[in-house]
Amino acid sequence: MKFIITVPVLFFIFSCGTARYNASGMEDTYGAADTLITQSLFNDKSASISEENIQRLLDGNYKLPQQLRVAIVRLDNNTSASRRYFWNDEDYLKTQQSYLDSFTAKLRQSPRVQKVSVIPEIVVSKSPSFTQLREAAVRLQSDLVVVYSIASDIYSRYKPFSNPDLKAFATTQLILLDVRTGMVPFSTIVTKDQLSKKTKSELDNAQAAARVQHEAVLLTIDESSRQMLDFLKMN
Repeated sequence: MKFIITVPVLFFIFSCGTARYNASGMEDTYGAADTLITQSLFNDKSASISEENIQRLLDGNYKLPQQLRVAIVRLDNNTSASRRYFWNDEDYLKTQQSYLDSFTAKLRQSPRVQKVSVIPEIVVSKSPSFTQLREAAVRLQSDLVVVYSIASDIYSRYKPFSNPDLKAFATTQLILLDVRTGMVPFSTIVTKDQLSKKTKSELDNAQAAARVQHEAVLLTIDESSRQMLDFLKMN
């Protein structure tokens, strides 16, 4: 006796032989398990934010106050290349102060900024946490903290005494920290180059190198400040 197996029967046998089941043990009628992951499956005991709050933060709406009191703090990158080129402490301090003044002047251009304060170094540690920054800003009654860090150097092929041209680079990292929520609504990293030669008024290439680095830093401050003001204007 011969049996004839039709195409529909073959399809039925194949489907039964390859049936899949979901996590509850029920057969998955679509032939594939549900693989959608909606929350972390990692057991991180060091986490400072609960899984519930992570979901709320990602799904929630956020808006800055319309009128802002802003505090500024500089984080030291601990690799101040400027000191390598025979800068004395007075020059270094004056330069860092000029960078701080530049950010302050830029912030005051925003009609939303009502007050600008500086967080002194004695109030926070050299590597402050977000919690320390928020607490310091609260003491100054600030709504927002501008945190920035600057690094600069001369490119190796343009080191003093080895090339008539001096080419420097600078990188400025900047974030806005909302004191009330701990959120970081804005961040940017800007890197700029500056190429120049020693001028007649400069005593040596080391002095010229310091100037070129300073010019590169100012370029990054201008650009990061522009992006920050655009953010405040749009948000």
